[in-house]
Amino acid sequence: MAAVTSISPHPSSSSLYHKFHPSPLAYNLNSNVESNSSCFATKAMKLSDKRKSSSIYRALRIQNAATKQAKTPAEEDWKIKRQVLLEKKVRSVEAKEALRLQNQNKFVILDVRPEAEFKEAHPAGAINVQIYRLIKEWTAWDIARRAAFAFFGIFSGTEENPEFLQSVESKLAKDAKIIVACSAGGTTKPSQNLPEGQQSRSLIAAYLLVLNGYTNVYHLEGGIYNWFKEGLPTESEE
Repeated sequence: MAAVTSISPHPSSSSLYHKFHPSPLAYNLNSNVESNSSCFATKAMKLSDKRKSSSIYRALRIQNAATKQAKTPAEEDWKIKRQVLLEKKVRSVEAKEALRLQNQNKFVILDVRPEAEFKEAHPAGAINVQIYRLIKEWTAWDIARRAAFAFFGIFSGTEENPEFLQSVESKLAKDAKIIVACSAGGTTKPSQNLPEGQQSRSLIAAYLLVLNGYTNVYHLEGGIYNWFKEGLPTESEE
């Protein structure tokens, strides 16, 4: 009688079955590896994006540094300017005292307002050299400044007049007696609300003058506004 070979209907124990049907443990291990790989890939992508963003930020900073101009003396911190004005003994005088000095001591009133404002009305006998002028150039930095002014609804933005000192020197000697004036005047005097005083165009102008060798520089307290308010002599070029 021939021997009958038993064939199992469930080949689950065969090596062939295990080859194509991994165990739950193996499946879990594979899942963990795939999950870790996916997580690693996501982190790598985020790190790459972060590095790209950082590179773009550095490039923008370098570009801004290349287009932005260096700080000028007029843009120096107000505390520094105020300290220099005090050290150089730049006096502030009221409108009536300024008129007396003009008439009796040959002081010249230097009006540093924009030319259009000066022509409209100014103290009698004053001369005009504007410390700020309308932006003229079209460099990347100037375009950016125009945009900044426009953002606040100002479409006639101004810039520091690079010819200010040269223009003053063509009209006034270094030993001339000068009273610098602008619209509001500002002040170097401390107060409860303004412990460092308040900066103004005329004080900036006075600062530039004393830095460049002018020795008799005064400042009009209250500015041209107070001159007009006091009803003092005025002229117009219109």
